[in-house]
Amino acid sequence: MAWCCQIVDNKFRQKVIIMEKGVFIAFEGLDGSGSSTQTSMLKDYLAKKGVKNHVTKEPTNNLIGGLIRGALTKEWRASNACFQLLFCADRAHHLDREIMPTLEKGTVVITDRYFFSTIAFGSLDCDVGWLRSLNMPFPVPDIVYLIKVPPEECIKRIGSSRVEFELFEETEKLKKVWQTYERLAAEYPNIHVVDGIRSKEDIHNDIVRIFEEYVVKKQKKL
Repeated sequence: MAWCCQIVDNKFRQKVIIMEKGVFIAFEGLDGSGSSTQTSMLKDYLAKKGVKNHVTKEPTNNLIGGLIRGALTKEWRASNACFQLLFCADRAHHLDREIMPTLEKGTVVITDRYFFSTIAFGSLDCDVGWLRSLNMPFPVPDIVYLIKVPPEECIKRIGSSRVEFELFEETEKLKKVWQTYERLAAEYPNIHVVDGIRSKEDIHNDIVRIFEEYVVKKQKKL
């Protein structure tokens, strides 16, 4: 994304982040990895620094996203190809109506899941090459946080917080999903794998460090 920012010290010697263009951030990980918690914590951190930010998620709460959520909770069934095409349609609408206009206003956009989820989870039933081609037109986020939590721990967390499991929430399936995530992390330099088996505060500190390093790096290039 085209943008400009800098970190400065105000009169109270606090770090203040000044931004002219938005930054696109995505959180990824297995279900139960804690990505939603970290999304919320990053939002609060940015707000305290005076940075405009907007949190969103995929699937969205729009019409197409509602169809996807219905399939995830097994309220209706769709073919594997239909399911993945719905994700892409939802994403295209999401980008056009929400993400890109918000970035242009100089706001940091944080999405809880993006096309990496489609490729990773979709790889259980669909050809990865086909999934990649479907998602190739979509912009790559500036920063992607991939939270690493073992599948067994994810299932344990899900079971302690919900009565029912969704479509992909089985240990063996999550193991295969994580293998695809690892391959994606090796290919995309802006994917940062974050150890999720720690306190949420320690995880958050790593996320903030990565964000601030990114801001400093871009500042030096201006």
